[in-house]
Amino acid sequence: MRKIKTGDEVEVIAGKDKGKRGRVIRFRGRERVVLENINLVKRHTKGNPMQNTPGGIIEKEMPLHISNVALVNPTTGKASRVGIKFLEDNTKVRYFKSNGEVVAE
Repeated sequence: MRKIKTGDEVEVIAGKDKGKRGRVIRFRGRERVVLENINLVKRHTKGNPMQNTPGGIIEKEMPLHISNVALVNPTTGKASRVGIKFLEDNTKVRYFKSNGEVVAE
């Protein structure tokens, strides 16, 4: 079970975009995550008339390492570490280590 999932609200805790918040769009492999409007870079692309794509400079999101983001706790509004535990009915859930609250799925 991953501690961070697609659609989660996360905060960047290291790097050039430190302090910014965004939603997880997708994962790139096991350890990289792409965030919405975070870590934008300009790519110089060559046009392809066969696929009808124009060339030029485009801005796109690049992946960040998963260790550089932290899940935002909605009750406190701060970034918090996440753990995994089993409930009484043997279901596996994520919880915030700061206050023990279960993450809403």
